[in-house]
Amino acid sequence: MQIWIDADAAPRDVKEIVFRASARLNLPVILVANQSIATPGNSSRITSIAVPDGPNIADKYIVDHAKPGDICITADIPLAAQLVDQGVLVIEPRGEEFDDRNVKSRLAARDLLDAARGAGMEMSGPKPYGSKDKSAFASTLDRVLTRRLKNP
Repeated sequence: MQIWIDADAAPRDVKEIVFRASARLNLPVILVANQSIATPGNSSRITSIAVPDGPNIADKYIVDHAKPGDICITADIPLAAQLVDQGVLVIEPRGEEFDDRNVKSRLAARDLLDAARGAGMEMSGPKPYGSKDKSAFASTLDRVLTRRLKNP
């Protein structure tokens, strides 16, 4: 089992929580982004992969390399849908776990909002990432890791 982070937009707090879990459980973590991402110097279990700049290149890399049972951290709903279809466990940085019961409806809602924005409707963006989000993410990651380690 590996933990993948769609690192282009992952909050620093999320990465730090994952890094601590990696150290505690000796799990490999792979950050994928369109730019070089710094990793903690004291861990050989954490690597960073810089992919060429371009739309969805990092997403494609994760889809092509993640395996069933891996965990991925991403806020990208289309990426989450692809990974769930592959048997990858997906957690959103605000703590929502995506699975085959909820990812399709989240993708449909995302597409609807995207179409509305494309039609010129003004909508507010996401609220700033805060301490409640960080706590929700940490709890979900802990729950997912516990479940995954008990049932490989």
